[in-house]
Amino acid sequence: MNHNTPKLLIVEDDAGLQKQLRWCFDGMEVLQASHRTEALALLRRHEPQVVLQDLGLPPDAEGVSEGFATLQQMLALAPQTKVIVMTGNADKDNPVRAVGLGAWDFFPKPVETDALKLIVGRAFHVAELERQNRSLRQAHGPMPLEGIIATDPQMLKVCRMVEKVATTNASVLVLGESGTGKELIARALHTHSDRAANRFVAINCAAIPEQLLESELFGYEKGAFTGAAKTTPGKIEMAEGGTLFLDEIGDMPLSLQSKLLRFLQARVIDRVGGRHEIPVDVRVVCATHQDLPALIEAKQFRQDLYYRISEVSLTLPPLRSRPSDAVVLARAILHRAAQELPRAPKSFTDDALKAIQSHPWPGNVRELENKVRSAAIMASGAQLTADDLGLASGAESVAVLNLKTVRTRAERQAVEQALAMTGGNVSHSAELLGVTRPTLYDLLEKLQIRPENAS
Repeated sequence: MNHNTPKLLIVEDDAGLQKQLRWCFDGMEVLQASHRTEALALLRRHEPQVVLQDLGLPPDAEGVSEGFATLQQMLALAPQTKVIVMTGNADKDNPVRAVGLGAWDFFPKPVETDALKLIVGRAFHVAELERQNRSLRQAHGPMPLEGIIATDPQMLKVCRMVEKVATTNASVLVLGESGTGKELIARALHTHSDRAANRFVAINCAAIPEQLLESELFGYEKGAFTGAAKTTPGKIEMAEGGTLFLDEIGDMPLSLQSKLLRFLQARVIDRVGGRHEIPVDVRVVCATHQDLPALIEAKQFRQDLYYRISEVSLTLPPLRSRPSDAVVLARAILHRAAQELPRAPKSFTDDALKAIQSHPWPGNVRELENKVRSAAIMASGAQLTADDLGLASGAESVAVLNLKTVRTRAERQAVEQALAMTGGNVSHSAELLGVTRPTLYDLLEKLQIRPENAS
């Protein structure tokens, strides 16, 4: 049978009816079982999309207890499978009970083949639509937070922390190399907080001269200095009720650090040239690529301010430590570029993808975006190559490995990423991977992976 041929499992102990049903569905790959143990074994091995099951199975062929037990076990093992139960013509209560337990549909005996073909065909159609939907969700990479593209377990752990911290008013310090997406994380904290309806105000402490930074942050009164023609609120006031993002906090001058500390402690500010305090309700998120403890040691950063801004610290891993994310990000960047540039390539060649995975990306996501967008503008081929990206071909960097080793590594990476996305939930991980729970349990056992939340 072709691997695309629909698989139908028929669970029926009547040999005559088995033969009739096999003939009825001769265009499909028909599997047959006459009792529960055999049915479950075939379900695990062949993963049929649709099951046609009689409720009267041995050793309770005259009753329904064995049939219901079989139904429940099959749905527990393969919840995506469409199970159609067959019942006696006069039986009204058991079909309803079966559907309540998760059966997809029911059909009365004696069998009318035309009607049964219609029901089974519809079940296959729905199963295929659901499979395509799962594949599309997987291909587009179900993302943990809006605006954040991540599949790597390290980054997914950060995203789970963001979800937990966002609903609090804790001050958050985001650490990471330049270009790792610290502002995106800060925006995610704002978006998922109770302050999302109010403003997100960002200021780069390294981009503004020291003499102007104080007035930018705290505002100034009319006449406070030459050129102060009117009273102007600062960034802190502008963020009232929302979130203030202080990027590159490690570059803030010491003279301003004490004033920021006072604001964080008292939640009031004094404008430059002002004579009264102004209360401000704002959530503060800071970020830096610098080593703040080293700056504290060098007397360039206040230790008390460090403790005040880092009630929660989030460290973003560099792109070189999450090569699978590099490919996912590159595809997303190219997709956006292709929408803006109609003639841009829509995909990467294999050597380009290998090069993206093997490149160290010292500039992290910012460098990746620059490379992909530049290549999309300049390339003339149907696909972006490693040459277009200005990267060494990744083909040479891939070691010659035993096929079994390559497969095992790929399986381990996929399973670990799925578990990381779902917090260790086996059912949801199986859905993400497009496999049944029993298949995933077999993989977990083979790879010796113990999920955090085996459910």
